[in-house]
Amino acid sequence: MAAITAGLVKDLRERTGAGMMDCKKALTACDGDMDKAIDFLREKGLAAAAKKASRIAAEGVVGSYVSEDAKVGAILEINCETDFVANTDSFKALVNDVAAFVAKSNPADVETLLKAEIVAGKTVEALVTEAIAKIGEKISVRRFARYEGENVCVYIHGGGKIGVLVNMKGGSAEVGKDIAMQVAAANPGYLKRDEVPAAELEHEKAILAEQARNEGKPEKIIEKMVMGRIQKFYKEVCLVDQEFVKDPDQTIGKLLEANKAEVLAFTRFQMGEGLEKRNDDFAAEVMAQVKG
Repeated sequence: MAAITAGLVKDLRERTGAGMMDCKKALTACDGDMDKAIDFLREKGLAAAAKKASRIAAEGVVGSYVSEDAKVGAILEINCETDFVANTDSFKALVNDVAAFVAKSNPADVETLLKAEIVAGKTVEALVTEAIAKIGEKISVRRFARYEGENVCVYIHGGGKIGVLVNMKGGSAEVGKDIAMQVAAANPGYLKRDEVPAAELEHEKAILAEQARNEGKPEKIIEKMVMGRIQKFYKEVCLVDQEFVKDPDQTIGKLLEANKAEVLAFTRFQMGEGLEKRNDDFAAEVMAQVKG
């Protein structure tokens, strides 16, 4: 029997797209014979992932988990190819199960998460590979965020289109949900003013100054105008400066102060943001076939 080396397992994984544990089992069952191991995985339906590796997975769901005591929570984005699959109960269950595992196991990154054993003898990667074989689409674990603290809150919007996780000190579950909903709706880039990078701030000031010049304002008052307008910029990008969506007469900062609460951090995931979207032009495809 040939030695089942890590290199052999890696090679089989690259050739089939199956999980590492499945590849190791296949090679063991086939005495290290690569071709037989590939057939073994195909017969088990575990090599189906290979053909889907080049597909675009830009749909999906942001799922979540928060412990009963609200001390730890996580949000997680898993992508698939179609909105149809993303809306199935089985896919959403997969996302939420892995999100719960993230909260409990605290992996360092996605790679570590995939290699972690989620149930006895089965890694997250193996679980995903099984889902690929069953569903017939490319599925990929994209990213996650995890907080542990005094009051961790989550809000999922649109059935998993947007997910927000908030780490808060003090306050209540209700306030935490309000803050998470605020982040979902207003999409602040930063928590407070001192987090805005100096380069971004200077860039914004330069744009505002040029706007004032285009309006015909004299140079001597442009600087003062810029300082006034930069306050509006802060209200757009800084959470504590934003108007509360439920009550625009007060800011988030005032809401937190009134409830003796402090936001320590937040993360907002919008499903598919930054991913290449599939562009199916069936008419062009048919025309190309006709001309061919």
